Amino acid sequence: MDKHYGEIIERTIRRNGYSISELSRLMSVNRRSIYNWFNQPKFKTDIIFKIGCALKHDFSVEFPELFSSEEFQKAFSQKKFSAEVNVVEEMEKVNYWKDKYINLLEDYTQALSMQSSGIVQRIAR
Repeated sequence: MDKHYGEIIERTIRRNGYSISELSRLMSVNRRSIYNWFNQPKFKTDIIFKIGCALKHDFSVEFPELFSSEEFQKAFSQKKFSAEVNVVEEMEKVNYWKDKYINLLEDYTQALSMQSSGIVQRIAR
């Protein structure tokens, strides 16, 4: 008996309480596409793999003939590492702009104090 990939994936998604809306957002596809996948008896293994990565679910349990557990574990650890790198990069960007803003404020404050001291000197004359 052949496996119906779409039904297996739908059952897994629903059993684990995943949201179709969240999955569609994570995969950058519309919800209708996901519902269409559920009706397909077979589809590309890379789509199944991407769904598994998006949901952090190891589909080697449901499809041992297609995947090994190591493939998913490797993908999960790489995704975690890349997410950590993205956080560091974002913090560096924030700090860059924060420092730039502080330097600009300091320059502005200095310019104001120079201007006000120049005005005070002109009034004193």
